[in-house]
Amino acid sequence: MTTAVAQTTPRQVLADLLPASRVRDIALVAGGAALTGLAAQIAVPVPGSPVPVTGQTFAALLVGTALGAGRGLASLALYALLGLAGLPWFAEGSSGATASFGYILGMLLAATVVGALARRGADRSVVRMAGAMLLGEAVIYAIGVPYLAVVADLTPAQAVAAGLTPFLIGDALKAALAMGVLPAAWKLVKRES
Repeated sequence: MTTAVAQTTPRQVLADLLPASRVRDIALVAGGAALTGLAAQIAVPVPGSPVPVTGQTFAALLVGTALGAGRGLASLALYALLGLAGLPWFAEGSSGATASFGYILGMLLAATVVGALARRGADRSVVRMAGAMLLGEAVIYAIGVPYLAVVADLTPAQAVAAGLTPFLIGDALKAALAMGVLPAAWKLVKRES
């Protein structure tokens, strides 16, 4: 049995360990979009908020970190464009420019940011991964909450109460999961190489 595991360097992300080809990159981008769409279907409504708790943010940050900035951005852009075109794979099977679409726009930028940090080795340790995930979440909220305020005609305080505060504990749990998964994946890769 042969393995496609390459020597790892701080400039690689997990996806770089697969044999390089355009087909690989297309498959990774499409797979990342599909993973995000599937994770968005794990949705729990939040009383008083038009935005549900979903697995979508976790998937977006995981995709960005595992694929790197360029492929992560492409993957989330594909996810957003197909959802805008009518594919019902945004949260709760929705599509189009919903009240929570600002969070999807934030995920585009967040996937790019965490992907760039992963290229610098942020996905190799729990502590650095924690910082990357927190920054990624902050980017998502920095775009999503103001967007929510505008489209739902909320004051900034109301937007924070409806679109940020109820999600902090869940996002901390998602970040903790990512902090365990990605450094563990690198340890597994190093053991096999």
